[in-house]
Amino acid sequence: MLRLKKIYGHGELNPLQKIVTYVLLLVGTILFVFPVYWMIITSLKHLPDVYTMPPSLLFFDIRWENYKEIFTIAPMGKYLWNTVWYSAVSISIHVAASSLVAFGFARLRAKGSGILFAIVLSTMMLPPQVTMIPQYLVFNKLGLIDTYYPLIIPAIGGGAFLIFLMRQFFLGLSKDLDEAVKIDGGSYWTVYFRIILPLSIPALATAAILDFMYRWNDLIGPLIYINSPEKFPLSLGLAGFTAAFGGTPWNLLMAASVVAVAPPLVLFFFTQKYFIRGIVISGTKG
Repeated sequence: MLRLKKIYGHGELNPLQKIVTYVLLLVGTILFVFPVYWMIITSLKHLPDVYTMPPSLLFFDIRWENYKEIFTIAPMGKYLWNTVWYSAVSISIHVAASSLVAFGFARLRAKGSGILFAIVLSTMMLPPQVTMIPQYLVFNKLGLIDTYYPLIIPAIGGGAFLIFLMRQFFLGLSKDLDEAVKIDGGSYWTVYFRIILPLSIPALATAAILDFMYRWNDLIGPLIYINSPEKFPLSLGLAGFTAAFGGTPWNLLMAASVVAVAPPLVLFFFTQKYFIRGIVISGTKG
């Protein structure tokens, strides 16, 4: 009896290829998840158990009090609030400014706009260390040190990467919509607010998420400009858990790190569909 050999189509994997693929995916998942798992179990240990060799990965005496203790030995609630409001204000300004600039590059015709856009993109190749000292001197002259203004004011000009991201998205939206608005007597502001922004929620969400990750994890900016402990964001607050000569309470530091990591994870979990759509630069093609 003849046995027909199965023919696999384009992109279809045979059983051996599937096994190899799943094994590689499993190994990759373990490599990425294990540091997070290590952080969580360390946050639940007594300090002496942290130094036990070999380390216990499954069975150990769980100490939930670590999470309560980090709020008593340090003003973690204040750190969280400082980070939330500073991030919210900065992100709102940064995304709004970037979207407006991107709209100009994508939908308006102006002589030399291509050169201007190239100049904007070239700023991404400029290391932040180059402008760090001049920027500090400017804000120091203005008397804005130990405030959040030096961290918020630069957002008014937008960001080169966010401008590029949203410009590419805006280019994918049909320009027939612009013409329809102009026929009805609408201005470019009408196009921007009534047409472009409602259709660009994935791009705006992606820009906001990327900017949120940067603001939430930023250490250098607050370290340079913020001096008062009551104004510390979460990144500087975490640095306060470290101590010299091996005296760092690693269980408390990991507990504080879990608290710091949780908001970005929750945000990404609920907004991942917008993030993925924005990265792919989907849109209505004209």
